[in-house]
Amino acid sequence: MDRLTERFEEHRTRLRAVAYRMLGSVSEAEDAVQETWLRLDRTDAAEIENLGGWLTTVVARVCLNVLRSRDHRREEPLDDRLAESVDSSADPAADAVLADSVGLAMLVVLDTLAPAERLAFVLHDMFAVPFDEIAPLIDRTPAAARQLASRARRRVQGRSVDTEPDVARRRQVVDAYLAAARGGDFDALLRLLHPDVVLRADKAAGPSRAPIFLRGADTVARGAAAASVRAAVTQLALVNGGIGLVMADEGRPSVVLAFAFVDGKISEIDVIADRERLRGLDLVMVD
Repeated sequence: MDRLTERFEEHRTRLRAVAYRMLGSVSEAEDAVQETWLRLDRTDAAEIENLGGWLTTVVARVCLNVLRSRDHRREEPLDDRLAESVDSSADPAADAVLADSVGLAMLVVLDTLAPAERLAFVLHDMFAVPFDEIAPLIDRTPAAARQLASRARRRVQGRSVDTEPDVARRRQVVDAYLAAARGGDFDALLRLLHPDVVLRADKAAGPSRAPIFLRGADTVARGAAAASVRAAVTQLALVNGGIGLVMADEGRPSVVLAFAFVDGKISEIDVIADRERLRGLDLVMVD
């Protein structure tokens, strides 16, 4: 137990920093870190391969629950929360350093983000957590998590987030992509893809048992044009709230394509066929 406590304390500063940026409150951050310790204490630590990664995941989940609970109740202003949490701390000097490391202006902006956006942005942009690890925390694909972080980043930088016309344009792009794939129209596909587009497919999606990674408009377009048979039985859908494509087998989704966009063109395609991943998606068919 003493050794486990020592190992946890080695990560406490980082966990506190993650929680504070997620919650904007020193006292709530401390509570989240304490809850993380309690969960570790109830777990067989010998089975944890990467303790730092495990702790970051747990504290992020705890913070996400707190953020979501705020959405269901009236919350006091951020500056009041911040002042109260600092004043009530046992170590105001340390809290002041923590607060200065983020800045009230940043916290005000972060407080306007949806919980999933805030988590994706904080973990990736501030703590370099890969999107593959962020995605399961918010029940999204890595491509969708990347898109959430991008939206949050634009807001933090003072740029407007996507509006309804953007969503409509994205539907047009994906609809055109599907039509081009069905017709094997290589040139049309090229026009819809960003030059640096990336396609990732899990090992259940391709003919081989290995994951597929393609980069570049030419390569991705050739692959899409060659998949005209699959495209013929594919239709538009909302995939975790974003425009995507679904191929169904006897009424059950068998392959899902999730998209990310840059400058109005498709920049990422995440092809999902693994059953466990499919079960974690929020799918709504689009007429």
